[in-house]
Amino acid sequence: MRVVIQRVSEASVSISGSIKSSISNGMLILLGIEDADVKEDMNWLCNKIANLRIFSDDDSVMNLSILDTKGEILVVSQFTLHASTKKGNRPSYIRASKPDFAIPMYENFVSTLAAITGKEVRTGEFGAMMDVALVNSGPVTIIIDSKTRE
Repeated sequence: MRVVIQRVSEASVSISGSIKSSISNGMLILLGIEDADVKEDMNWLCNKIANLRIFSDDDSVMNLSILDTKGEILVVSQFTLHASTKKGNRPSYIRASKPDFAIPMYENFVSTLAAITGKEVRTGEFGAMMDVALVNSGPVTIIIDSKTRE
C-alpha cells in the first residue's frame, strides 16, 4: 500500500459536480493498493498514519498526531500511485489492483483507520471520476509505502 498524506486546512471530493465529502483541518490521504498488499500492510500503515506527528503544538513544532487534535480525515482511492514510468511516456498501472481485490482492501483500510483513530473517516467513491480540492497546510506532504517500511 502506498499513501500520499497531505496536511490540509480544507479538502473535498466532488463527483459530477456534487460534493461527496469534505473536511476542514486534518489529513487528505490518497491511497494506492496493489495485489501484493496484505492485512499486515494495512494495519501497519493505519497505525503509522494515526501516530504520524505532522500537526503543530503550541510552540509551532510538528509534534502532534491526528489522535492529539480535532483533525478530520478524508481518504481517496488513487490507483495512479502505482504508476510505472520506466518505459516510454505512457504510465503503466499494471501494479495497481483491480476492483475485486482493491475495493475490499480500501473499505478495510477506511474502517481500520476509523477504529484506530476513533474518528469518522470520510471518503471519495472507489472507481469514480473525482475532483479533489485541497488547501495544503504548511505545505506538508508525506509519502509512505508499506513495502519499504524496513
